[in-house]
Amino acid sequence: MSDNVIKFRKPKPPPKAPNPMIRKLVIIAVVILVFAAAWAYFQVTGAPAP
Repeated sequence: MSDNVIKFRKPKPPPKAPNPMIRKLVIIAVVILVFAAAWAYFQVTGAPAP
């Protein structure tokens, strides 16, 4: 084939940036789970809270 042929192609869409709201929700969920796990531990073991 000849190299001087123009090929018309659709430009690739730019990669999407991650949603910052999802990251905030994940961090809040992890913090809540840590507190719930600590509460459950102290309820089950009967150890006094520090």
